[in-house]
Amino acid sequence: MLGNDIVDLELANIQSNWRRKGYLDKIFNQTEQQQILSAAEPDECVWKLWSLKEAAYKIYNKQTGIRTFEPRLILCDLAKVASASGRVRIKNEVYFTKTIVTSNYVHSTAALNEQDLQRSKTDIYRGNAKNFDYHTLNPKSISHHGDYLALVDFC
Repeated sequence: MLGNDIVDLELANIQSNWRRKGYLDKIFNQTEQQQILSAAEPDECVWKLWSLKEAAYKIYNKQTGIRTFEPRLILCDLAKVASASGRVRIKNEVYFTKTIVTSNYVHSTAALNEQDLQRSKTDIYRGNAKNFDYHTLNPKSISHHGDYLALVDFC
């Protein structure tokens, strides 16, 4: 089982003022907030943590059928947030993750185990992605934001 999330950084910059009062409190626990505020690139850190939480939640939702999204209860392995790979915990479930950060987007993939994560492949489309008929490809996970569409499947 796979989950993924993509953040269009240009759109996020326009639509989401994470610096406004109370924004971080709704999404991140105190440790994550401290990491964001002390990061060399706080904007990147916000969207990296956000995409990790979203990608893992998509698997959790498929597994449990629970549709309540409580991002403060989704915990990112802070020792590994600075790297490309890590773990995310939701209650008693642990998900393995990898993240790619570019100047245009942040993309995270989550899997139930490291083997599935290593076997995953991602195709990212830009531009007219909203009109792209991806259903025939039958991807395991779909994410879109702004100008980007990310499809994740097994190799």
